[in-house]
Amino acid sequence: MAAAASFTDRPGALEITQRLAEICGPPFARFAGPADEVAGRTARWVAVPGGPHAAAEVLRLAAAHQLTVVARGAGTKIDWGAAPAQVDIMLDTGRLAGIWHEPQGSPLAEIGAGTPIRAVQATLDRTGQRLPIDAPSPGATLGGVLAADEAGPLRHRHGSPCAQLVGVRYLDADGELVSLGAAGTALLGRAGPAGGAAALLGTGQVPGLDVARLLCGSQGGLGVLVSATMRVQAVPASRVWVTRPVWTPLEVHDLVRAVLAARLDPAAVELDLPVPVPLPRRPVHPDHPSVVGRPDHPAVAGRSAGPAAAGSLVALLEGGPADVAERAERLVAVLGGEAVVGHAAPEWWGHYPFAPGETALRIEVPINDLHAAVYALRDAAGGPVPVRGSAGIGTVHAALPGSLPPERVASILAAVRGVLLARQGRCVVVAAPAPVRRAVDLWGDLPTLPRLRAAKEHLDPHQRLAPGRLPGGL
Repeated sequence: MAAAASFTDRPGALEITQRLAEICGPPFARFAGPADEVAGRTARWVAVPGGPHAAAEVLRLAAAHQLTVVARGAGTKIDWGAAPAQVDIMLDTGRLAGIWHEPQGSPLAEIGAGTPIRAVQATLDRTGQRLPIDAPSPGATLGGVLAADEAGPLRHRHGSPCAQLVGVRYLDADGELVSLGAAGTALLGRAGPAGGAAALLGTGQVPGLDVARLLCGSQGGLGVLVSATMRVQAVPASRVWVTRPVWTPLEVHDLVRAVLAARLDPAAVELDLPVPVPLPRRPVHPDHPSVVGRPDHPAVAGRSAGPAAAGSLVALLEGGPADVAERAERLVAVLGGEAVVGHAAPEWWGHYPFAPGETALRIEVPINDLHAAVYALRDAAGGPVPVRGSAGIGTVHAALPGSLPPERVASILAAVRGVLLARQGRCVVVAAPAPVRRAVDLWGDLPTLPRLRAAKEHLDPHQRLAPGRLPGGL
């Protein structure tokens, strides 16, 4: 609270505090505490508005006093990306929650930005429906998932949550409520900022959705999401996971190509390559079932069995019971005799390979070059690195130890990005310890930066929304 106390005597500080309490209600406006930070930058106030109009009033107050605003959902990804230049008001979206239009035979639902994904799925499940979204962050809100463009295994078939977006309501930097997308597209003619941003993009068939999807991944730097209209679907009657052990990235490459060529319509194709753990140093007979057929099969009895399998390739099949069973049988034939069918996901499924305090990387590369990216990462790091993610679309995450000095992380990034550059791939630092975050280029080459800069200048010319969170210090 020392940081808060340092500005309470500044002119206007108590007036702002009182006004926030009037807008949000006394229990929902306060001076920020030590835990109210964004990537290490502590806020001055925390405001929890009770609805869209109250949130708009908070933004108008910020504009009147030239204060910055950073939106926060559940805080599961609050340390991702760059630290903002300043956080005056942390706008907590926890009360912007609820499913406001439950689908009654409709494939759409409007959902408050502060609604936890788990709560949405539990509510929809009562009607036999779901969002085809499985973002890995526990407790994540819909707004947080969209703001970070976070996706899980189901992105293989359904795309990211941002790709499923049908419409949004958001607040611009001046506190104006803008509706875009399905019903909101008709409003673009009189919604100046949105129409201008659509002209900046000039690529999509539906201008409203162009701007709405530009907000995705913007970390709240272009607007504050209030609600999103998403597609919903029936819960699959049957789900099975077909698992195949793998030892090398090149083997993964061949297996993924075989799975996709078989046209079995998997809902997800996930890879887990943990750091190999040696088997116990004990004699293993060469005919023992645990080692027969292994690439590192010992030549003579009495030798150690060598390193354990490096990981797993797992495909999820969804649909009707008979159809799923038939496709699973065909997939086992494609993957070989070591493949097994299970009715529960592996423990690692839908989880990141990195832990708090580690440097988390996201690698995006054409699937034919995924093995080259993994090998490049291993070579640069000087040994195996945990890798996990959607091998079927070439998007995976990796973890580097948090103890690595910033210059070592920078050299690894440079090496990996050099390999990816010729393959039209990217390596992004998702999260990192503060010294690393300050010292390295988090995003690498970003061809869309000029367009993003133009959108920021148009939608937030005074740099009030999460300044510095976007690439290029925007």
